[in-house]
Amino acid sequence: MPTHRVFAMKFADIYPLYVQKAERKKRTKAEVDQVICWLTGYDQAGLQQQIEQGSDFETFFTQAPEINPNTALIKGIVCGVRVEEIEEPLMQKIRFLDKLIDELAKGKAMDKILRQ
Repeated sequence: MPTHRVFAMKFADIYPLYVQKAERKKRTKAEVDQVICWLTGYDQAGLQQQIEQGSDFETFFTQAPEINPNTALIKGIVCGVRVEEIEEPLMQKIRFLDKLIDELAKGKAMDKILRQ
C-alpha cells in the first residue's frame, strides 16, 4: 500500500502554519503547543526537540510518548473526511491534530478542545 505524502512532510515545516492559523484568529503559540502536547504526550522540551530534529509526521507520532486516550472524543470533518472514520492510524492522528488546530482557530474554549 503506498504511503501518503503527508507522512514524510517535516513537522517543523507545518508547525509554523499551525501557529500562524491560530494567531490570525487571536490565539497564541502557547495554546497551539498545549493542544499538540495534549494530543501526543510530549512535554514542551520534547516538542521543541522534535521541531529542531526536523522529524517527519510519521516519526513525530511514532515517537510520541502517549497519544491521549480521549482522542475517541474528537469528531468532525477535516478536508472533507470524518476524522473518526479514518482507518489509517497515522493519518487519523494527523487529522486529529488538524481538527484540534481548526477548533482553536475557530475560538472554541480550550477545555472543549481538550475534551475535558
